[in-house]
Amino acid sequence: MSTDAGAWRTETDSLGEKRIPADALWGINTARAEENFALTGRPCGDLRDLVWAFGAVKLAACRANAEQGLLPEAKRQAIEEACRELMEGSLDEWIVVDRVQGGAGTSTNMNVNEVVANRALRFLGHQPGTYDVIDPLDHVNRSQSTNDTYPTAVRLAIHRAVERLIPALGRLAVEFDARAADFADIVKIGRTQLQDAVPMTLGQEFAAFAETVREDAARLEELLPHLREINLGATAIGTGITAPTGYRASAVAALSEITGLRLVSAGDLIEATSDTGVFVLSSGLLKRCAVKLSKISNDLRLLSSGPQAGLQEIVLPALQAGSSIMPGKVNPVLPEAVNQVAFTVVGADASVTMAAEAGQLQLNAFEPVIASSLLDSAGLLTRAADLLTERCVRGIRANGERITARTRGSLAVATSLTPLLGYARTAELVKEVLSGHRTLGELILERGLLDEEQLDAALAPANLTGARPARADT
Repeated sequence: MSTDAGAWRTETDSLGEKRIPADALWGINTARAEENFALTGRPCGDLRDLVWAFGAVKLAACRANAEQGLLPEAKRQAIEEACRELMEGSLDEWIVVDRVQGGAGTSTNMNVNEVVANRALRFLGHQPGTYDVIDPLDHVNRSQSTNDTYPTAVRLAIHRAVERLIPALGRLAVEFDARAADFADIVKIGRTQLQDAVPMTLGQEFAAFAETVREDAARLEELLPHLREINLGATAIGTGITAPTGYRASAVAALSEITGLRLVSAGDLIEATSDTGVFVLSSGLLKRCAVKLSKISNDLRLLSSGPQAGLQEIVLPALQAGSSIMPGKVNPVLPEAVNQVAFTVVGADASVTMAAEAGQLQLNAFEPVIASSLLDSAGLLTRAADLLTERCVRGIRANGERITARTRGSLAVATSLTPLLGYARTAELVKEVLSGHRTLGELILERGLLDEEQLDAALAPANLTGARPARADT
């Protein structure tokens, strides 16, 4: 390393020399990656969970190397302090390589190595680039490869992101439960294939929303142990080459302590280094969550359609003007936004699927797009669930009068009469009602098919919906 006049330093690698801004915490490998991968314009430093995870991995490796006698105490302390800053977020601006990159994540790993090394040099009173004191590869990356540090960091990052998504879904389920309680006694018409089906309560409809969201949270909980199986210590392809005996166990134990997670080493490191199955599983579960939230959003938009010519069974909070030409129009903007989040997540799942399938032999080169896709999806879903909770579901009101009037005149109640009258006779009555002006009840009583007591019992809300009416004294 040599320093140019004031503003630059020159670094050298196997490809030659390159001028680097004198105060930059990244180095020549990062500079080459920035030139090569000007793709999305979205740096890895924006993936807070991934940078945190990489800081944790480098800190664990530093401690394990020190245990093996591979790092002098002063260097260990400086590297550890730099890793802690990386975890805390104060070095994010220096993680500048594009999220999408060739090389299986090597550019991200090298960017991290250089930033940690140069920040550690600052702690020791040296200028960035003084690599004879602390070297990005010989010291920060000691006993490691991109092929074990990157997948481990990605697993930890996804774990952290999913841990935020699960409670967001829980909050949404709680709010749906609250609306279910509010709407427990409102009998309405359920619909199949957009046609009138049988009666239910609006509360039952919202309780079903709550349950489906809780199911997704439960499936995501089941994912977490799979993300805690890591290949740290595998180095290049899983054989552990360049890592001393005892390093792997030390590094995994240190990483468990640093993150507070019960991490386990994969049983077969060669398999674990090339396998991306856990990422496919993660993506599938995120897609499942997205699809179900989108379906709920579709239902909310349908139920609130109107306000005069649509269903208008519920009223969504009015959040903003809905048209630049139609006065007073208000649109279901939050459910629409959640729909679009779902479309994005489904597209990301396709990217993850293709990237996982494209891996060859002992390594998958496409984990950068997998990481970017999964972390974006988890973050989008978390924010979408919270916004849907706070700015939509919490403020939903029932249009009780409209629902009741429509239900009273509906022929959907006819299904409850089939056990008493038979399917064919009930169908004939429904057809006659549709072609005339009398009600179903009037026809039944007129023809003596049932008496009033039997008819009232058959059409009682509890019989129609299977829901017990709320008691006033509870």
